[in-house]
Amino acid sequence: MARVGLGLAVGCAVVTCAIAAALVSRSVRRRWRWGQAVALVRELEVACDTPVGRLRQVVDAMAVEMHAGLASDGGSKLKMLLTFIDNLPDGTEEGTYYALDLGGTNFRVLRVQLGGKGSMILSHKVESQPIPQELMTGTSEELFTFIASILKRFVQSENDGFQQLPDDRKDLGFTFSFPVKQLSISSGVLIKWTKGFSIEDAVGKDIAQCLNEAMTKIGLNMRVAALVNDTVGTLALGHYNDEDTVAAVIIGTGTNACYLERTDAIIKCQGLLTNSGAMVVNMEWGNFWSSHLPRTSYDIALDDESPNRNEQGFEKMISGMYLGDIVRRVLYRMAEESDIFLDPAKNLSVPFILRTPLMANMHEDDSPDLTEVGRVLEEHLKISRVPLKVRRLVVRVCDIVTRRASRLAAAGIVGMLKKTGRDGSGGVASGRTRGKPRRTVVVVEGGLYIGYTMFKQYLNEAIGEILGDEVAPYVLLKVSEDGSGIGAALLAAVYSSNR
Repeated sequence: MARVGLGLAVGCAVVTCAIAAALVSRSVRRRWRWGQAVALVRELEVACDTPVGRLRQVVDAMAVEMHAGLASDGGSKLKMLLTFIDNLPDGTEEGTYYALDLGGTNFRVLRVQLGGKGSMILSHKVESQPIPQELMTGTSEELFTFIASILKRFVQSENDGFQQLPDDRKDLGFTFSFPVKQLSISSGVLIKWTKGFSIEDAVGKDIAQCLNEAMTKIGLNMRVAALVNDTVGTLALGHYNDEDTVAAVIIGTGTNACYLERTDAIIKCQGLLTNSGAMVVNMEWGNFWSSHLPRTSYDIALDDESPNRNEQGFEKMISGMYLGDIVRRVLYRMAEESDIFLDPAKNLSVPFILRTPLMANMHEDDSPDLTEVGRVLEEHLKISRVPLKVRRLVVRVCDIVTRRASRLAAAGIVGMLKKTGRDGSGGVASGRTRGKPRRTVVVVEGGLYIGYTMFKQYLNEAIGEILGDEVAPYVLLKVSEDGSGIGAALLAAVYSSNR
């Protein structure tokens, strides 16, 4: 019995040791996995770092590329497209003007009533209309006839069905947010379609003329007085509200910028004569690239797998289309290399499954146990039972990616100011009066800036860091909403043949 008892004791001891060893091994593995995950996040943080010195290098690179793009066609990744707009609305415009805003699978028609100096915009009405899927791949005549018909119905409803007189022609602002080579203020040739459109017979055609012909065909006595993109429309509305507005930026699903360039700079570069001291230039800055941009392995992989590889490099680092997917790629690598999620994370392998609004919701979750982070992970990525410390790590990844994006966008904005001498660096167009920088307004539109508090906060902070205490107070960023549509109507008023 003593031997049996001894054997049982030894056996129990062996089992206890085995269990203890297993528990220790599991604990060691957990600590190792956690250490791997933390190391990956630290690596990301270093790779995405944007100290003010680096941001100033991006500022300089942006200004240099702007010079090169103005100097010659193809001289830079920045298109620097002349818009022929050398006169912006100033509040003196009067009358009723219409606008059409086509930039995706929906289009909008607008009516704006202007009251002149002191009255400004008396009223405006907007109506949105989806474009049938078949018209996105049909013919240009079918698309523009449909759009013109909706516009005619809108005009008649505004006038209680009253029919226009033959000589009662109305001027229209047309916001067309696709790549166009501008020929004049009221004409431009379509370079290519994007956003799901593939109407081949429209490529190479004057888009304004296509719409004019469609309106004539259905008996709508209108003509396109101003053909613009959404960024230019935003600048027009900004300048209408504040004459110190010199640039506009859209930071949403995509991103772009335009600004007022001095006429002498345009004449020097391209020999173009204008009647004003400045002209609006559409930068198409989403395609900007510089070796100073902090690119990571995740950015490279995203670009390699995109349909527009080696294009829109700046846009892929700062816009809403891509930020969520960059975060997804980081989390997927963490799941593969450190296995920190208790559940399988197969959905993290699906491109763009984590949209930027969801990423923003996780980033801005201020609940004690990060409830929103857990909800997004479970409902959208099918990852449940995520420990709190892992949720915190997810928030940290969101913060790193967003902070880099917003600070790079800020550097782009200051790059525009540097090109026009409004960054306080001096020069021919230093913007200084009596030893002080001139008041400068940049209007910003887009859901990423307007709806994402942390993005906006980081961007504004970076503007201040780059410009410094002396200049920063004179540079104001103002939110603009619906500028693409109302701005087009305002430009129709400026360039109306009836003025």
